[in-house]
Amino acid sequence: MVRNTLKYVANKDMKAFATDLKTIYTAPDEKTAFYTTNALGSLNSCYRRLNKQKSVFPSPSSLMKALYLAIFEATKKWTIPIRNWGKVRGELSIMYAGRLID
Repeated sequence: MVRNTLKYVANKDMKAFATDLKTIYTAPDEKTAFYTTNALGSLNSCYRRLNKQKSVFPSPSSLMKALYLAIFEATKKWTIPIRNWGKVRGELSIMYAGRLID
């Protein structure tokens, strides 16, 4: 499964992507492994809903326009604040002192 996933990743990003996959596959439980994929799952569900509503597109540009509008509608729902952002921000400000905008 990992090898099949890696064939869709650019060679320059393959090592970092494989490292991220390793953290997912070695996680102690499913909730810990997939908490970062909620946005992608949400976007994929929007694409599936679009595909159910209209499965034939007259041209590639019409498909791209429909996908763009689906992304635009999906981003309206992404207003939930990032979990533990204060803690993450504190750690990032220590790691990258002087680089973050206050």
